[in-house]
Amino acid sequence: MTTTKQREVIQEQFKERMDEDQLLNCMRCGFCLPSCPTYIESGYQESHSPRGRIALMKAVVDGLIEPDEDVERSLDLCLGCRACEPVCPPGVNYGHLLEEARDIVNQNKTHSLPVRALRKIVFKDLFPHQGRMRTLTGLLGVYQRTGLQNFMHKSRLINILPENMSTMEKVLPKVPTLKEMKNRPNHLDALGTRKKRVAFFSGCLMDTMFLETNNATMKLLQVAGCEIVIPETQTCCGALHSHSGEKSGAMELAKRNIKAFEDLQVDYIISNAGGCGAFLIEYDHLLKDDPEWSERAKAFANKLKDISAVLVELELQHKPIRLPAQIITYQDSCHLRNVMKTSKEPRQLLQSIEGIEFIEMKDADRCCGSAGIYNIVESEMSMKILDTKMAHTKATHATTIVTANPGCLLQMKLGIEREGLSDRVRAVHIVDLLAEAVEYAQKA
Repeated sequence: MTTTKQREVIQEQFKERMDEDQLLNCMRCGFCLPSCPTYIESGYQESHSPRGRIALMKAVVDGLIEPDEDVERSLDLCLGCRACEPVCPPGVNYGHLLEEARDIVNQNKTHSLPVRALRKIVFKDLFPHQGRMRTLTGLLGVYQRTGLQNFMHKSRLINILPENMSTMEKVLPKVPTLKEMKNRPNHLDALGTRKKRVAFFSGCLMDTMFLETNNATMKLLQVAGCEIVIPETQTCCGALHSHSGEKSGAMELAKRNIKAFEDLQVDYIISNAGGCGAFLIEYDHLLKDDPEWSERAKAFANKLKDISAVLVELELQHKPIRLPAQIITYQDSCHLRNVMKTSKEPRQLLQSIEGIEFIEMKDADRCCGSAGIYNIVESEMSMKILDTKMAHTKATHATTIVTANPGCLLQMKLGIEREGLSDRVRAVHIVDLLAEAVEYAQKA
């Protein structure tokens, strides 16, 4: 909720902070419309398209409209998938406009007490502190291993949760023990001849809930000939903060990460999560106005690569990798494709696996509806988008759905569960599948 005074402040900050050149660069051509999931699923409402949202931002800057609830609603409903950017003729950087607008609105509105408390816990007390992330994830592991999860399902107490939340609970990965999460390496040698020295961005959720995927990532890098450094002082990438209107928190996390990685003398900094990688690679934009950090951020961003790009460069696709016969399809991570410009490399790796048939999914580059916590806070729209995605997935007859981001992975698992396909279809992160293929080929 915003008061009249708050709306005046928001309007003034829009004038001061929004990039008017980017706003003016939008030609209103409409090339972005077919690529925007919320425009399509809302019944082609202009206010829920990139072009419409830019028009609203510009109107606020020009004083033609107030930054009222309708403007805020339009911004909130955006997935931030940035599929509009690759198809935009003048190259408007819509994602930067969206995050700046969200930060202005969020920092100048009055949240309810429960929302303020929740935001403080999530953005200040939890995600920036990896030890606390491990503890919380460890509690989830206790819930899974002690029989409490089975009790919740058998007693149907789980049905107290909203339907999509109770379904999401079913598809969460098996969480490692607290001991396993704490026992993490900080250096690994290459297997065989060393070709590259790389640093690994382990992330917060990736190094707790998705620990096995991180382990598989490091195994693949070693097989490909990489010496790996994993700095202990790294922290959350800050993407969730920035997407949720907490820009200052994101900037602080960025500085901590830059400091953790900058003196390691590595060829690349490796990410295995599309959402994290896309935010990390834009640290130079995030800190562009900070004279102490702008060049350091640029040096950091220039070394950032997705795991699939490095594996292709080091020719993992030419090594013996094999799986039992199955049909595989690939769902792009929006940010990996649209921000990191990495789409062909995952496909090259998948198509190099002997024994499988790769089928391209219709609109594989369209968002699955996960978008960080979007599937929780905007459940209705998220499920509409997911339903469309699952229709395209089923048309491939794939038994394995591959993606490259933890949020996408959980969303596709959610879709599988909702469609009643869990007995014959699986969703898997690309590095887990590749590690499986390497191991299977070694045993053959």
